[in-house]
Amino acid sequence: MKTCYLIEDDIDDHDIFRMSLEGIDKTIKCDVAGNGDDAVQRLNAEAGYTPDYIFIDVNMPKMNGIECLKQLKKLSRLNGTQIIMFSTSEEPRVIRQCKQLGANDFVVKPASLDSLSLILSKIIKS
Repeated sequence: MKTCYLIEDDIDDHDIFRMSLEGIDKTIKCDVAGNGDDAVQRLNAEAGYTPDYIFIDVNMPKMNGIECLKQLKKLSRLNGTQIIMFSTSEEPRVIRQCKQLGANDFVVKPASLDSLSLILSKIIKS
């Protein structure tokens, strides 16, 4: 079973993401963290937890997505995990920085559930 870890502070986005993912593949388990700090703590504490995909929102409280990405890249067991930044920001400087820090991709949050499903489908099925 594949696992997806969404690191996102907006609860509504949790629901939308899960619905979209479920429409693509009901067997993928989707876990969520409300901020980067909680996600990093979990991934450091649970050595056996290695998601297949991690989606990180850029703008979050406590620890922003860029800082979270830096911390996750220190965990060698995540080397095979696709880490995708997931944000409303389209700022080229932010996108470039995330990719330089090791993000596999940068996805701008789409406005519709259908668009999100299409994006997730491409990522999951690649």
